[in-house]
Amino acid sequence: MLKAALGAVAVLAGAVPARAEQGALPAWLAGCWEQVAGERWVEECWMKPRGDIMLGAGRAGRGDTLGEWEATQIGRGDDGMLTFWASPKGAARTAFPLQAQSRGSVTFLNAGHDYPQRIRYWREGALLKAEIALADGSKAIRFTYQRAK
Repeated sequence: MLKAALGAVAVLAGAVPARAEQGALPAWLAGCWEQVAGERWVEECWMKPRGDIMLGAGRAGRGDTLGEWEATQIGRGDDGMLTFWASPKGAARTAFPLQAQSRGSVTFLNAGHDYPQRIRYWREGALLKAEIALADGSKAIRFTYQRAK
């Protein structure tokens, strides 16, 4: 009887993907980052993982003028998969489920969204790189961030 029960538990445990297969929170993203070119600036800040979520915020502008802003989150969707949510200027949030992840890189994809459809972050040494694009990689806009001062 005990052997059968242990076997059932093993089967059930195998039916649910392990947390690692569902994506790990990208702790390497935590901190405040900025890209500055002349008077143009882009800032993005991410809280360290806690409670199985990372909260973020971003803004961009020129000089003292704010052009755009958004609230962001990386956490678990209803299916347990790692998901990126974006809420530009307070609009309803849009989900981008995890597409791919490796050490120091994470990509989220929502092919049904207008733009962007793909959101990707990766580290290159001390730099944080980001890219938004269509699902096929076209119409890409890239960002190169340094730690904010």
